Formats: sequence, C-alpha cells, structure tokens
Amino acid sequence: MKGNEAIAEAALRAGCRFYAGYPITPQSEILEYMAAHMKEWGGTFIQGENEIASMSMLWGAAAAGARCMSSSSGPGYDLKQEGISYLSSYNLPAVIVDVMRYGTGDGEITEGQDSYWEAVRGGGHGDKRCIVLAPASVDECAKLTYEAFDLAEKYRNVVIILSDGAISQMVEQCTLPEAKEHDINKFDWTLTETKKKEDKKNKVTNLDRTIGKPAFNSMMREKFKTMFETEQRWEEVETEDAELILVAYGISSRVCKTAVREARKKGLKLGLIRPISVWPYPRKAFENIPDHVKGYVTVEMSLSSQMGEDILLACKHQRPLYGYLTAEDVPEPEGLIEYCEKILAGEIEAMEVL
Repeated sequence: MKGNEAIAEAALRAGCRFYAGYPITPQSEILEYMAAHMKEWGGTFIQGENEIASMSMLWGAAAAGARCMSSSSGPGYDLKQEGISYLSSYNLPAVIVDVMRYGTGDGEITEGQDSYWEAVRGGGHGDKRCIVLAPASVDECAKLTYEAFDLAEKYRNVVIILSDGAISQMVEQCTLPEAKEHDINKFDWTLTETKKKEDKKNKVTNLDRTIGKPAFNSMMREKFKTMFETEQRWEEVETEDAELILVAYGISSRVCKTAVREARKKGLKLGLIRPISVWPYPRKAFENIPDHVKGYVTVEMSLSSQMGEDILLACKHQRPLYGYLTAEDVPEPEGLIEYCEKILAGEIEAMEVL
C-alpha cells in the first residue's frame, strides 16, 4: 500500500467513523480513501468547504464521543491550528495527520520536514501539548495511526501523525491491524441525546468549573507530565561504539540507516537515534550515550534545524551538534558520510541552532 492509504485503512480498522478534511498534496489520498471506503464501515465522510470548517466538524464529533480524524499538509495544516487548540483546551481526543511538504507560505508540493516546529511546539494559541508520532515506513503509518486513537482517548488529547511526502507516497508491504468497533457512548463526559428534563446532561467546556481553575490547571499539568514520562519512543542503531550519532526521523532516518551501514564498511563508526515520538521527545535515548561519542548530527529536510533544540535539550548541551540540512532534497547517504568524515577531521564547526 501507499503510506497515505495505510494511514486511512488503519484509521478505519481502529474504529474511526467520522472524517472531515479538504484535499491538498501530498496527503489527498487519505481523503480519497476515506471517501471511497467510509460508507462500507458505517461511518460519515465529509469534505468540508475548507480546512477550518473541517476542524470545526471534528470538534463536534469528538465531543459526541466519536473516533474522528482529519488530515492535511503545508498551508492546509496551518489553517487547522485554531481547531487543534480548541480540541486541546476542551480535552477532546482526535487524530490529526500532517503529511509534511516543503517551504514557507504555499511552499512546494514536494516532500519536506519543515512542519516540525508547528507540530511539536504547537502552531495555535494557548497552553497545550499534543502527542506527535513520526512514522518512517508504510508499516509504521498503519501501526502508529491505529495506536493513535487509543492514545488520544487514554489522555483525552490530540494525537498528531507527522508523516512526510516521501513516506506518504512510497509503496511497501505492511501488516494491517485487526478491525474493531468503538462505542460512541463509552465515556461519561461525551454529549448524549436528552429527551426528558431528568436525563443527564453533559457540558463540554474548556474550563472545568466543577473543580475550579487551580485544580483544573494542576490536572492539565499532570497530564502533560504523564504523557512526557510514559510515551517517549525511539529506535537506536549501532550507538554502543559510535564516534558520531546521527539523529533523524521520517524519510531522513531511512537514509541515515543506509549511511550507518555503508560508513561502517569504511571503518567510520556512525550510529543513529531515530525519534518515533517527536513529542514527547525521547530524551531517555540520550541518557546512556558512551563518553567516546564526539557529537550529534541532526539530519533534516529543513533550513533551520527545527529538531536541533530538542537534541540539545536531550543531551543537556554536553556534546556539540552538527546539522546536515537538505531543505527540499531528500538527503543522500554518500553526502552524509562525507559530511561526517569532515566533522571528525576538524573541518566543520559545530552548528549554532537558530
């Protein structure tokens, strides 16, 4: 399957029965797949008049207890930020897919990794944190999307699948998860039909007035802390004896795996840390790095080293950070290996994160 198709099929198998979105490259196959298959699963598909309207529809579906999803890319994802902020402030679970493309403004329709800040730091208003999962294969597109709905309901929180144009468009084998149904009346906080005055009435609000502001703020802080402590995910490759450790996610991490393998054939000991969750960032992966590691190399399809700050926080500024930043181009193993050789030869200075 294509990565986009795996995301959509996994969402349906996870019990997603409401999708609202708007077409935009390179994620349109998600919307098209939902349009073609949602009816057979007994759900509702709506192509909104725009991204803002689609997010408002999602807000209503989430408040009613439905497993719901929307997807977009680039400037379309920008337009979803207010809706994501509202979902977050109302403690409503939902899954949002951002298939990253390159460039500011309308940008390009090619692959890219320049929505990292927007997804991880939050492009909307207010105090919020979203769990952000970054697949690096079609199989992970299916696995992480399927799991995202459980995480969203576990924490009553927005979960973002942060894919990129390369992963979303590639075709690979994948294992599809078992289909399951979701009970829309499962939770006691969801809006339900009331026919009589004595029927229980729920109110969905962004301030839980029943416990007061201090208790509400403390509850939210504890939720963020729990997510941070328990949901860090990563993969390590050849880090035990590495001289330099590459750090990359998504399509860049696949290139890095090849670079590690090819570099070691030449006697150059590279390793890799691949964040699977980019929030919470896997700081635990950096806790037991051997003393002989000379530095980290962030490998990103961006200009500003958007992940650089998180790496420096994770390693507590104890080692230098270098950046192999390729903007709209997918990095190539040969160029990355040559860059690392120059670092070890003292020909490249550590990067200042902008």
